[in-house]
Amino acid sequence: MNKFRMILWTVVGILAMSVTAFAQDTADNAQTVLSYKAIAAGIGFGIAAGLAGLGQGRIAASAAEGAARNPGAANKIQTIMILGLALIESLVLFMLLVVFIKL
Repeated sequence: MNKFRMILWTVVGILAMSVTAFAQDTADNAQTVLSYKAIAAGIGFGIAAGLAGLGQGRIAASAAEGAARNPGAANKIQTIMILGLALIESLVLFMLLVVFIKL
């Protein structure tokens, strides 16, 4: 048992000394993190804007179809459509705000 402890402490000591050899420079790490943040923010905003565009297109198509089926309710449908478009656009602007805060 004593021989096992000696080997264990020797291995722990060698590993503890090698930690500083594999440590990265902080400036390099900070630059890498900043570049990954920019890439992630761009991809995230692209996904948010793309899906918002799909949602807005679907809302406009449904509103046009609803107005075509019932012309008397066109004003009410248009009001609801504009409200829905504003809510979707506010989510995209919120995502843009999150991107600017993270960068």
